[in-house]
Amino acid sequence: MKFFTSKEVREKFYLKIKSKYRFVIMNNDTFEEKFSFRLSPLNIFVTIGSTVILLIIATTYIIAFTPLREYIPGYANVHIQEGFRSLKLKVDSIEETTKEKDLYIQNIKNIIQGSNIEENIPETYKNIQEENDLIKDKDKNKNIGIGENVNTNILAYLYFFKPVNGIISNFYNPSDNHYGIDIVTKQNEYVKSVLKGTVIFSDWTNDGGNVIIIQHEANILSVYKHNSMLLKKAGEYVEEGVPIAIVGNTGQITTGLHLHFELWYDSNPVNPQDYINFN
Repeated sequence: MKFFTSKEVREKFYLKIKSKYRFVIMNNDTFEEKFSFRLSPLNIFVTIGSTVILLIIATTYIIAFTPLREYIPGYANVHIQEGFRSLKLKVDSIEETTKEKDLYIQNIKNIIQGSNIEENIPETYKNIQEENDLIKDKDKNKNIGIGENVNTNILAYLYFFKPVNGIISNFYNPSDNHYGIDIVTKQNEYVKSVLKGTVIFSDWTNDGGNVIIIQHEANILSVYKHNSMLLKKAGEYVEEGVPIAIVGNTGQITTGLHLHFELWYDSNPVNPQDYINFN
C-alpha cells in the first residue's frame, strides 16, 4: 500500500481542482455541438462563492435601505409608528379636553345649586400642544380668578336682549358669591333669552327653584332662576328675545317675586349691567 506525503496530497488536490473540463451541449440526433465552455472545480467554487457574497450584500442593502424591510418580521412600519404617535397625542389631548369639559359641567352644576365655583382651571399638557399642531392654545386653561382678569372684549360687540323688564334690587357682587343680578318685576312677566342658543338645563333645583340655562356662541352662558314656569326644555334651540320662562318666586334662596339673572363668559361670571341696558 502506497502512502502519500502531505506535500504530495496538496499537489494532487491543486491539480484536481485546476483540471480543465469541457461542458458541451450537443444535438441529440446529429451530435452537432451547439454550446460549450471550459470550466474547472476552482472556477465553479469561485463563481458560487461570489454569487453567495453578492446575494448577502444585496439582501443586507434591501433590509437596511429600502421599504421592503417593513415586510420582515421584527421591523416596524415607519408610517404605522407615526400613526401610533399621532393617535397617542390625540388621545392625550382628548383626555385633557374631557377633564376641562367635566370641570365646565361641574361649574354649571355649582351655578344651579348656588355652590362655590371652581376658580382654577387645570393646565393642559403643554408638551403635547407643542408636538401636536392640531391642539390649539386656550386662554381658559390659565389660572383665572372668578370674575377677575377675564378678557370680555367679544361681549362688547354683541347685542343682548333684556331678559325681563323691571328694577334691579340686588347687584352683581362676586366677592359675596352673588354672581348675577336680581330683577324685581310684575307677576306673570315673560323671561326672554338674551341671545340665541341651546337650552342645556331646564329643571327644578332646591335653591334656585325652576332654573333654565342657555349655552350661546363664543362660550357664553346665561342663567335664569326662580321662575314660576319653564317654557323650554333641555336640548331646544331658542332665538334671542324668545320667551323661555315666566317670572316667579320658587326655590329656597328667594325673598320675593324676581328673576335672578347671571351671565357667564369662558367659565367666569361677568356683570350683566356692563353689557345689557336695564333702563
